[in-house]
Amino acid sequence: MCDNRRDEKIIGGFIVKINKHFLDLQDSYLFSTIAKKAAAHVEANPDAQVLRLGIGDVTRPLPQVAVDAMKAAVDEMGVAATFRGYGPEQGYPFLREAIKAYYAAKGVDLAADEIYVGDGAKSDIGNILELFDKDNNIIIPDPVYPAYLDANIMAGRKVFYINGDEGNGFLPMPDAIAVKPDIIYICSPNNPTGSVYNRGQLKVWVDFALEHGAIILFDSAYECFISDKTLPTSIFEIEGADKCAVEIGTLSKMAGFTGVRCGFTIISHNLQFDGQSIGKMWMRRQATKFNGISYIVQKGAEAVLTPEGLAGCGENIAVYMDNAKTIAKTMAELGIWHVGGDNAPYIWLKCPNGLSSWDFFDKLLAEAHVVGTPGAGFGVKGEGYFRLSAFNSKENVAEAMRRLKNIL
Repeated sequence: MCDNRRDEKIIGGFIVKINKHFLDLQDSYLFSTIAKKAAAHVEANPDAQVLRLGIGDVTRPLPQVAVDAMKAAVDEMGVAATFRGYGPEQGYPFLREAIKAYYAAKGVDLAADEIYVGDGAKSDIGNILELFDKDNNIIIPDPVYPAYLDANIMAGRKVFYINGDEGNGFLPMPDAIAVKPDIIYICSPNNPTGSVYNRGQLKVWVDFALEHGAIILFDSAYECFISDKTLPTSIFEIEGADKCAVEIGTLSKMAGFTGVRCGFTIISHNLQFDGQSIGKMWMRRQATKFNGISYIVQKGAEAVLTPEGLAGCGENIAVYMDNAKTIAKTMAELGIWHVGGDNAPYIWLKCPNGLSSWDFFDKLLAEAHVVGTPGAGFGVKGEGYFRLSAFNSKENVAEAMRRLKNIL
């Protein structure tokens, strides 16, 4: 039986309106598509050992000092005298002081209240857009981490691309920008290419942002993999960045916190637009929409940033970077053009024999039982390229490269 009252409401236009910008997104998030394809292959080939060098998830265990610290924190939560409920919105002082000391070792002087603890880079990179008017022009490099683009599409923002290619080493510079820049995304080391901006290049970016009144959102998720001491690991190593940049960091890759969740956003007191403190605006946003990271996780994060914790992280990072060297060496032996692998855990390679990135993905999965990431998923300029991740065991990476040689 028809509900006439409901029909009248629909005909009269009284129906909930959706955010139609979601319809502009790709049907599926890149890594969800990869997971589905890999799962289908496993189901069809149950005896095959599928080696995953696709999604950038860590595989090594947490540093033991972090595990011990979180266990102790759990015990504290079971005692009335040491139990904790809601924590400080900006993060516990002990963790903010630890992050401050970590940056001091880079030569970057921060105030503790310029540090805002969060649950990882992806959340803060998307959420910080709420501080800025929707009419701002968004500058995003292509190829790049797809979450940057998707977060802006969801909000209906105007996105403009600066293209990376072999000619610029997949490190585009401001001279490629043809519109008024407002919000600029920079990821260094870059995901997916593994390319890293040097100090001179970042200085050009900072000066450009200052000249045009733009803000840089600097994603430093992979800074811990930089071994070349001449390369900057923070935008705040560059003079003037405190007046034009926000840095977003995470313990996901450095400490293996992908499943634990802890990151941080750094906003200098000197960062102001339209007479407003961006830090105060972010604090207000967080106080309304975010209840913070658990005490347990923050104690683990604090332990990570001790000398013992950093040593444990370093051991894991060394394994991943040995894997990256193995992959890069294989590409060189096969005569395949590539970048990355020296200061980042990713190798960005040109698909052999003129294959498209998804065709190469299918070939690698079907013939070698190896999962990678098609470059097309990172942008138009990623077509024809492919990302391999070093996040796996030494044995699995060596076997994956043996299989790759066999099919090529």
